Amino acid sequence: MKILVLEDNVRLLRTIKIGLENENFKVDTFTDGEEALSALTNGYSCFIFDINVPSLSGLDVLEYLRINYKDTPVIMISSDVGLEKIKKSYEFGCNDYIKKPFFVYELVQKIKNLCKNETQIISLGEGFTFDCKNHILLHQTTEIKLSKQEILFLELLSKKRNKTYSYYEIEEYVWEGKSTTEGNIRALVKRLRLKIPPKSIQVIKGVGYSLVCS
Repeated sequence: MKILVLEDNVRLLRTIKIGLENENFKVDTFTDGEEALSALTNGYSCFIFDINVPSLSGLDVLEYLRINYKDTPVIMISSDVGLEKIKKSYEFGCNDYIKKPFFVYELVQKIKNLCKNETQIISLGEGFTFDCKNHILLHQTTEIKLSKQEILFLELLSKKRNKTYSYYEIEEYVWEGKSTTEGNIRALVKRLRLKIPPKSIQVIKGVGYSLVCS
């Protein structure tokens, strides 16, 4: 699972990064709101925004994020304990708010609670299972190798099983913000169907794909 952290206190940012990486999260860090804004499309599973940062505030980044990413969890962090900032954070669509100072352990637990599905092992049928946290596909006890894009595709569809993810959502998450074609997405699905039960990936013509779990 990949996380974006926006925090202008370099020492705190480093502490957060080390703490999250110790939990096997992939972490990209930013100290500037504009720079974080330009990276929002890079396939993140969770965002952590400090409110008071240079260029654009964490609230501005959150407001922009929610235009296109309504479901991705966002945790706001701030030393500002004023009610107005807290209210605005929730009004703009954050999922949780942590006041500084805090323990990194507390932040880790909030991330895990917001991304519970990514810690689960899901059954794809016919003896196939996918470990969403460790990115391991098994058939019975045999591990099946996956490419990075295959892992990201299964990870995305595993977030909300039976939800149909659009071509745009797949492009943003699996290709990490880089443009691709529907043909490339179909080719990825075709390759993946050779490794898992084909019926576990359902296509909604003209809309996108969903994961059907047993």
